[in-house]
Amino acid sequence: MKSTLIKLKKSELMYLESYKNSSRSLREYNRANILLLLHKGKKTMDIEDFLNVDRITIWRTKKRYLEHGVKDALEEDARSGQPPKYVADHHAELAALACGPCPAGRRRWTVRLLTSELKNKQGFETINRESVRLALKKMNVSLG
Repeated sequence: MKSTLIKLKKSELMYLESYKNSSRSLREYNRANILLLLHKGKKTMDIEDFLNVDRITIWRTKKRYLEHGVKDALEEDARSGQPPKYVADHHAELAALACGPCPAGRRRWTVRLLTSELKNKQGFETINRESVRLALKKMNVSLG
């Protein structure tokens, strides 16, 4: 990309300043600072040293600003990955089972018992012990 000067509008400058003052991730904070420093006429090498970011980050932020505007330049792209297999309904069913009566001959539920019980239910055929443990931890459900 050619060295294009970035001149931010007054409204964009105010938006970036308020954006920086709110609680943001370091990446978002750096992108806002990159745009502000480019507006001040700083060179890529100076921004790299000052913010400790790669030149590619500066280039991408600048490109996204020129193509889409300030708000899109600051946002994260959606990341690819496997969508969650178990949603809120599944978690609710797991919590109801864990908080319900124990199986006959047992004093309490264990993660392995819950896993074997859930595998017999529709929608939970592929669930494993670690998924059950993490879901219980996330919901703050204690088995003991």
